[in-house]
Amino acid sequence: MNYLAHAALAKATHESLVGNLLGDFCKGVALSSLSDPMLAALANHRAVDRFTDTHPLVQQAKKAFSPARRRFAGVALDMLFDHYLIRHWQRFHLQPFDVAKAQLYQHLAHAEPLMPLPMRLTMQKVRQQDWLNAYEHLPRLARALDNVALRIRFENAFTGIIHEITPNYLALEQLFLAFYPALQQHVMTLGLEQESEANLMLMPHL
Repeated sequence: MNYLAHAALAKATHESLVGNLLGDFCKGVALSSLSDPMLAALANHRAVDRFTDTHPLVQQAKKAFSPARRRFAGVALDMLFDHYLIRHWQRFHLQPFDVAKAQLYQHLAHAEPLMPLPMRLTMQKVRQQDWLNAYEHLPRLARALDNVALRIRFENAFTGIIHEITPNYLALEQLFLAFYPALQQHVMTLGLEQESEANLMLMPHL
């Protein structure tokens, strides 16, 4: 899953938010320096990724991509699933997405002192360039996917992957709508993050 889904599956504290987004920024981070809540949140991030990568519905979704692009299907689906999550936000969350996004950006700004530098710089770009707005609209998502392709350091067929998403858009959407509630239930059942009633008051949940 990508940034939005990991944030949406976090608990209602800054440590949980940072820990649930930290999985992509762990290189060079001394895990022994992290608080117990952040370690639990990082474990939650990794559990989400494992569940996603191995789930039969996600494996089925990857088959929508050609053999030449299938090695990048997981990356494309992570970003596409954020798109679907935005599109169907109020099916899963009480607040309108625009309100939740503004709150998320605010919480990311306040939580910067907890972030390693590479994560802080990326999250500043997420906020300042409104990356989630790019994921909301398919043409902008296509550009975001192609930007990822530009960062791959070897010859690849990732560029233009949106052309394989478009004809399968509705089928992939239905797979997401079946998968995401299962992911939410999995996170709830695992219960890797425990929070007190006081923690719930620190910031509104997405």
